[in-house]
Amino acid sequence: ASPATGQSGSDLLKDCSVPHPYFDLVFLESMSSCAQGLSESPDLEFEYSDTDKWAAELSELYSYTEGPEFALNRKCFEEEFRAHVSDRKWTELDAAQHRAHAMRLLDGLEVIAREKRLKVARAILYMAQGTFAECSSEAEVQHWMRYNIFLLLDVGTFSALVELLNMEIDNSAACSSAVRKPAISLADSTDLRVLLNIMYLMVETIQQDEPADKPEWKIIKETFRAELGSPLFNNEPISVMLFGMVTKFCSGHAPHFPMKKVLLLLWKSILFTLGGFEQLQNIKVQKREELGLPPLPEDSIRVIRSMRAASPPASASDLIEQQQKRARREHKALIKQDNLDAFNEKDPYKADDSREDEDDNDDNDNSIEAETFPIERDEVMPPPIPHPPSERVSFPKGLPWAPKVREKDIENFLESSRSKFIGYTLGSDTDTVVGLPRPIHESIKTLKLHKYVSIAEIQVAKEEEFQKTPLSGGEEEVEMCATELLYQGILPSLPQYMCLLDPQIALLKILLAAAPTSKAKTDSINILADVLPEEMPTTVLQSMKLGVDVNRHKEIIVKAISAILLLLLKHFKLNHIYQFEYMAQHLVFANCIPLILKFFNQNIMSYITAKNSISVLDFPYCVVHELPELTAESLEAGDNNQFCWRNLFSCINLLRILNKLTKWKHSRTMMLVVFKSAPILKRALKVKQAMMQLYVLKLLKVQTKYLGRQWRKSNMKTMSAIYQKVRHRLNDDWAYGNDLDARPWDFQAEECALRANIERFNSRRYDKSHSNPDFLPVDNCLQSVLGQRVDLPEDFQMNYDLWLEREVFSKPISWEELLQ
Repeated sequence: ASPATGQSGSDLLKDCSVPHPYFDLVFLESMSSCAQGLSESPDLEFEYSDTDKWAAELSELYSYTEGPEFALNRKCFEEEFRAHVSDRKWTELDAAQHRAHAMRLLDGLEVIAREKRLKVARAILYMAQGTFAECSSEAEVQHWMRYNIFLLLDVGTFSALVELLNMEIDNSAACSSAVRKPAISLADSTDLRVLLNIMYLMVETIQQDEPADKPEWKIIKETFRAELGSPLFNNEPISVMLFGMVTKFCSGHAPHFPMKKVLLLLWKSILFTLGGFEQLQNIKVQKREELGLPPLPEDSIRVIRSMRAASPPASASDLIEQQQKRARREHKALIKQDNLDAFNEKDPYKADDSREDEDDNDDNDNSIEAETFPIERDEVMPPPIPHPPSERVSFPKGLPWAPKVREKDIENFLESSRSKFIGYTLGSDTDTVVGLPRPIHESIKTLKLHKYVSIAEIQVAKEEEFQKTPLSGGEEEVEMCATELLYQGILPSLPQYMCLLDPQIALLKILLAAAPTSKAKTDSINILADVLPEEMPTTVLQSMKLGVDVNRHKEIIVKAISAILLLLLKHFKLNHIYQFEYMAQHLVFANCIPLILKFFNQNIMSYITAKNSISVLDFPYCVVHELPELTAESLEAGDNNQFCWRNLFSCINLLRILNKLTKWKHSRTMMLVVFKSAPILKRALKVKQAMMQLYVLKLLKVQTKYLGRQWRKSNMKTMSAIYQKVRHRLNDDWAYGNDLDARPWDFQAEECALRANIERFNSRRYDKSHSNPDFLPVDNCLQSVLGQRVDLPEDFQMNYDLWLEREVFSKPISWEELLQ
């Protein structure tokens, strides 16, 4: 019960749309100025999805420097085509002729001569690009791309490409040549780029859902999905092979690898084989049903898509300006009324200025202090002009998320209640309520009504049971799904993929090199090998074009890495919580948290609205239309989009990764506090996009209790936004500074205990060679042991007499000691 309000516990907890008393003043003060807006920027019409539109994903595969190669691919195809087919066009042939020529090209990939093989590979790439010379529109190019790619897959092209890619990865001559070169360019990775381009186009095109697809195409698609996630290629999934390329590149042994294309293919392979966010939600619902858990309270994807962005809080410079204006206004309040009226008569614009001061004052986060002199302000200031109805605040009918309660929260609430009212505790007993007041009974009932049991909690409990009873627990049935196969494939080298213990790092090192806030260092890796031309630009226009290309190249790399990490974390968490924790802990140990914060420590609005693209050079537009003459003005202008889709997508992904790493981890939450993430994250709230704001607010919520009373007092609007948009955990005192779990000396122990649990899980499930010998079956029957046939090597049989003499006859045996 609340002594302040006289309400029972159930009255406070029953309806999540009723504000907590602490928030009454905060909520009303902040909501009163929400509609007046702190930023003139409009809401971003951005719809978060697994990928961008198909055309955008195709265009990002190629750098603008690769433009001349489109004509080269066409030339190679036409030479092969004319040599075996008459002067007819590819689009005029029937299906049998198409198949025959595809088989002919596939045979050409097996020739020994590298030049000939590259020529055939370029011809296949031209087919995968839609034989664009015979098309008149982008839609026609995409139609023939889809047709040709299904044809190439049906004749077995992908398996041949994987074998060739393996050969190029193991090509020691190319690696040693690239290591010795002072500057690496596009020419050093030609063979790799052609192979990766074909493979990417195949994966990206086949995973697109088209309702008009033929039935046989749908069968081919599902077969390809299964093969891509199975260890059919070199006894490992294709994703594991690509992870190996990333590691080899970061170690410096293969600096010529086109890393952007490798990462894009890795991302799309994981997305295709494991599934995107819609599939994740479906798998989660299915797993909860199998475990007998209640259904999810809501569909999180739909809830987030229905949310609207909030007005961002004022910046520090705005706050200083508002304090100065408020001081001037307080001084004016002392002026006599008749003098002030005369002053207003002399200055016809005074009314507008005062109204602007008033509006600006509403923008101040510390809106409670802004109301210091309400009486004087009403007397001195002219009445404000009413806002149009469209700008008024529309109060929500309820909060968007259903509240959740963990079993641990109920136990803690009962323990504190028993200690307070009775003076004894019962451990984990959540049913006995004898001796507790009636309002506590109602509160417990409400808490249990909103209790949420996650799949992870069930998995942890099962793992504890397996560890306690290794013999009687029986064999664990592990479903060999695509996620499990991928984890088993990358488990031996996962630390190398996420972070190498020496200065080498893999995905995070590439992310650091691609971050816009990073500075060039001598030990940093070169991620521009597949964008720099052989001859550097000589004119200003060429330099500007290359500058746009390099920035675009880095943005695409950040997009791919953020999507890879998020997909792996989410799929591993759903498959088994300790798989997720294993990967997450390696990311944390590799300084992933400060790296992401460093990424956001920039002008994030400039990054999201960056125009590092030249639309007329994007594929497939550039191969269908006549290219206009590029000028410096057109390059500076960029496109007309309100924002850059890939950059906003990357920011949201990185925020989600940060949430995944810090959720329910006090030691990692304290890292956010130590690295002073609050002002960095607060600046990110200026982006008026609901999903991005939601994940920023989540990160601010978990550290609010550690930021102090003054921070909360001066950030009332942010606190209100958290209350409105983030899910409530009943009994969670996130807005107060009295967390009992925040003991700094426990943080290291928390990570060590988690690491021990992960190691026990990996050892029990995957490390069969080092299993405990005490648990292995032993044959105690003398007859069966002596009756076993033992195959002795030939050299032992030939020298048996010598062995007897040395090991038996010449050694004295103390039978008494042996018997004892």
